[in-house]
Amino acid sequence: MIRVAAVGDIHMGPDSQGVLRPAFETLGDCADLLLLAGDLTRHGTPDEARVVAREVAGLPVPVVAVLGNHDHHDERPDEVTAVLREAGVQVLEGEGTVVETGGGRVGVAGTKGFGGGFAGRSGGEFGEPLMKEFIRYTRRCADGLRTALEELAGQECAERVALTHFAPVPDTLAGEPLEIYPFLGSYLLAEAIDAAGAGLAVHGHAHAGTEHGMTSGGVPVRNVAQPVIRKAFNIYHLHGDRSGSGGTSAVGRR
Repeated sequence: MIRVAAVGDIHMGPDSQGVLRPAFETLGDCADLLLLAGDLTRHGTPDEARVVAREVAGLPVPVVAVLGNHDHHDERPDEVTAVLREAGVQVLEGEGTVVETGGGRVGVAGTKGFGGGFAGRSGGEFGEPLMKEFIRYTRRCADGLRTALEELAGQECAERVALTHFAPVPDTLAGEPLEIYPFLGSYLLAEAIDAAGAGLAVHGHAHAGTEHGMTSGGVPVRNVAQPVIRKAFNIYHLHGDRSGSGGTSAVGRR
């Protein structure tokens, strides 16, 4: 069994240093890795990133992250990424990484993702250049996620996990206003996950959403935005099915 700890939308700033560290220091007793599903900072400044870095540096488990929209707000995502990587965090964007655990090798593929909406109610690559680029950007994110998952399939991983900030399915948005669904995620991410295969998909972003969902291909999806899970992290158990499509139990604990 592989124990995946996950949380997103921690939105850290100078006044929140040390808030999560006591809980994170217990991860060695209950988890094999920690996934951070974006919006780690409030405004995407390097100073805020350093707060996050101190919170997760030297933890007893590997830390893998993607950035969120807040982490891009100051238009310095490369600097934010560099600060986190200096602290030992593996920050992914259209990439994958393999984590060695006692339960087997876990492949994590990550992208921030973007919006656009969901099947039957989504934007398209038509009309003004800005609208075309909106959807093309989402498609590029989804393509990067799919490619990363496919590459991990050849690396003898016991399980593969898709890590995004934006949501791949509408299920986990339940509770959010319907009018903003197109800005919370895209069906293109779910298509990428189903096409390449994964045992679990984790995202954040939807603060008023719902924890549990599933892609049309049967991959469990979990919204781990901290306002949703209401704790420092949740734990998800993967069964180590080498097909990469094994199930996950959704029992969360601090």
